[in-house]
This record gives sequence, structure tokens and C-alpha cells, in this order.
Amino acid sequence: MKPPISRLISMPEGKTLEFKRDISSPKNIIKTLVAFANTAGGRLMIGVEDGTKEIIGVPNPLDEEERLSSIIADHIAPRLVPNVELMTVEGKTLLGVEVYPSSSRPHWVKNEGHLDGVYVRLGSTNRKADRELIAELQRSSSGSSFDEMPMSDLSSADLDIDVAKKRFKGVRELNEEELITLKLLSREQGRLVPTTGAMLLFGKQRDFHFPDAWIQCGRFKGKDKAFIFDHTEIYEDLPGSVESVMLFLKKHAFRSADFSEIRRKDVWSIPLTILREALVNAIVHADYSQRGAPIRVSFFDDRIEIENPGILLPGMTIDDIKQGVSRIRNRVIARVFRELDIIEQWGSGFRRILKDAEELGLPQPEIIEIGMRMWFIVYLAEAIEVPTESYLAKEEPGVQSPTQSPTQSPTQSPTQSDNPILKLVLSLQDREKSSGELRDILNIKHRPTFRDNYLHPALDEELIEMTIPEKPSSRLQKYRLTDKGKIFLAKEVAKHDQ
Repeated sequence: MKPPISRLISMPEGKTLEFKRDISSPKNIIKTLVAFANTAGGRLMIGVEDGTKEIIGVPNPLDEEERLSSIIADHIAPRLVPNVELMTVEGKTLLGVEVYPSSSRPHWVKNEGHLDGVYVRLGSTNRKADRELIAELQRSSSGSSFDEMPMSDLSSADLDIDVAKKRFKGVRELNEEELITLKLLSREQGRLVPTTGAMLLFGKQRDFHFPDAWIQCGRFKGKDKAFIFDHTEIYEDLPGSVESVMLFLKKHAFRSADFSEIRRKDVWSIPLTILREALVNAIVHADYSQRGAPIRVSFFDDRIEIENPGILLPGMTIDDIKQGVSRIRNRVIARVFRELDIIEQWGSGFRRILKDAEELGLPQPEIIEIGMRMWFIVYLAEAIEVPTESYLAKEEPGVQSPTQSPTQSPTQSPTQSDNPILKLVLSLQDREKSSGELRDILNIKHRPTFRDNYLHPALDEELIEMTIPEKPSSRLQKYRLTDKGKIFLAKEVAKHDQ
């Protein structure tokens, strides 16, 4: 239902609303209408001062209506036919333009061309779309999704079928027919090739094909990113990454026992159910065609932020999400998550989050669209300050400290043979090696364990360094000893000889 004009004028400018004093700057008006058509539609009100909301009206309204219609027809492609109407408010005539989400997107400004003249609406501003976003607009218009696209230069051998079978154990037998049904494999020119979604889910070299398809987690001290206390990078398959992120969050939370019922139940200081739902949504709805940054999970003293690349799908607004409207960006990934019971029910996620937050007495979570990314912010009931090292030594079962190996006690000396940092340094004493080579030498198959307990502590101590520090996620990345690491190794060897 459309709000009345009086209420509309009182509203702030945003994704679907803009005010203009007049049409003396038609270029900006054209960009706004193009952005509305490419995003979620919107209304442009002419004759209202956008800063003060003073109703000015338009002179010669019939002439201005005809002029505006001509500008739209002459400067937008493909042809856009919005609803242009005159309306009277406080005795003055306004010119209103209503644009609906277009099925012919992407639209563009003619004199800028179909590559440079495409705009989308972000908040109350118009932003020029890059090639990846233009392609996303085309796919959404045609009804296809990025993760359904076949990767014709690859073969089924590029999928880690063993990992996929492990995830689907007890759910499906992943034979060839099932892989096709799930759209993990697609027939292309007489042979089976993996889809983009399959490579994102279970690709052997996912980081090579999609260098930003990983998750970065950080625990920050305070309420901003001035000081990072702990961090980890999660590169495992997408279904497995959910639990790895949750383990990281649990490591920096605490729990207490509730004996109010017959059985004890643990009460966590962070809303795990809400965070898991938000994390799954971020993974399923991320725009993996975008380049630049991974999914990020940031734990502050008073809140936890989950951000993912990609703006809302065309036609969607944040209000739609709050009302339970759901549109799937990545159909293959969503189908797999649904089969694995990681997603419970389509479209119910945010409403369930709001309900859980209300029951827990938490502030309402926020969804924000900034730049080319979506932010989901969960506020905590009480601030949680960064714990001391002595607290971290008391790990929850199954949650390891970043400087503690799976078999090491917190009281053990760092120079003992089962010290993870020493093991890593010893593995690099002859030459530089990749993370895969190091994991093979150390016989560690679980990447998060290797990164959290071996690699990152050694990097933090500056005992080792990256060979390509400007590209931390490069597939060509290797590690070598620093001068400090060589001195450390020599001292350890000397102690052993004594």
C-alpha cells in the first residue's frame, strides 16, 4: 500500500525515495531513475526542497511534465516507462515519478553507454555498477543464478567428492545422478563439468578460482577495529565453515549453567542461535561474483557484525527482509544447505531472529546496506571485554587456544617437542614451503587447527613470514623463516644438544 503524499514527504530520502527542487539538473534525475529501475524501484518527488522538505511546487506543471517525459525517453535505455503524475499538496503542484523494478534491467544512461552508464541505488545515493554487478543484474533479469553456471574448463575431478560425501553421509548417496540433481554437475558439450556452486562448496582449488570465497574472523578489543586481539581465516568447504566460525565465537564468549530445570543447560553470553542463522544467511546470499573481500565476522565488546559481499537482489529492500520476503541468490548453495539441514525453512530466518532477540531481551538486530556489502549486526545483552590469557587457557571442550596444540597443556614449556610453533619452525629450516606442504609434513588435515595453532602464532611471533605479504590469500603463497626465527631455532637446537 502506498503511503499518502503528506507522509511520503515527511520521510527521509533512501533507497526508494528521492526529492528534487526542480528539473534544472536532468542528468542527476536520469541517474536516479535508472538506479531505481535497476534496484528496487522508487519514487522521485519534484517540487520539494530535499534538505528542508519545504514544498515549493513546480511552475508550469503541464509543460514540466511533458519535458520530463521527453528527457526520460531520450536518455534512458532500454526504454523506461515510469508513472509520471501531477499532484497537489498545500495548494502547490508537485511532479511525481514512480519507477517499478524493471524486468529489462540493466538500464543505463544512453550517453554514458551500456558499460559505464549503469547505476544502482545504495541508500540515498546512486552508484555506478561495475562489470560484475552488471552481470548480476542481467542474471537476475533472466532468472538464472551465478552458482548455477557451468565451469566448462573444469571437470568432475576438480571437486573434492570425498568431502562432499562426508557432508552428505546419511542424507544422500552422492552418485553421478545425485550430483546432477543437486546441480553440482552440469552437462556441457557432451561431458560433465562442475557448476560454480559446486566449486564454491566443494572445489579442490576454490581459493584459486574464487580468491575471496573464505571467511575472516576477528575478535577486537573495545567497540572498534583499533586493536585486534585474535583472528582466524577459514578456508574449508562452505558447510564445514559454519561450525568453524561458531567455534571461534564460542572461544571468545563464556557460558554458565542454568539449573532452573531438571536437567542442566548451558547459557552462553552470546546468542548462538541468532548468530548461526545470520552466518548461514551471509554464506548463502553472498555475491561470490564480486571481488575484493571475503565474508567477515567481527566480534566487538558490545556486538558481533557479519558482513558479506553483494547488495540486495533487484526488487528487494531491507523492509522486505524484515517482513519475511525471501529471494535466493545462490540456488545451488541454498539447496545443499537445505539438504544438509543447515537451513530449516525458506524466508523464516530474519523473523525467527527478531523473535529470538525479543525473547532474549536483546536490542533488535540491524541489517545495513553499505557500499557493495551487507552488514548484519547483533547487539549483546551485556558487554564482553577481551578475556585475559589466563582465561583463554580454560578452553571450552573442542575449542582450542590459538597458541595451544591439540595435545599441549597450557602449563607445558614452549620449548618442549610437542610445541606447535617449534614444530612449524623445524619444518621450514631447509626451505620455504606452502601451507599445504607444511600441513603434510605436520600431518594436519584440519586447516583451522593448522592456522590457529601453528601458522598464525608463528606469524604473530615474527618467527616466519609470507613470501607474498601483499597478497595473503594468494594460491602461490609460501612461508619462510625470518632472522628471528633462525635465531629461535638455533637456540632450541642448542638446548637439545645440551
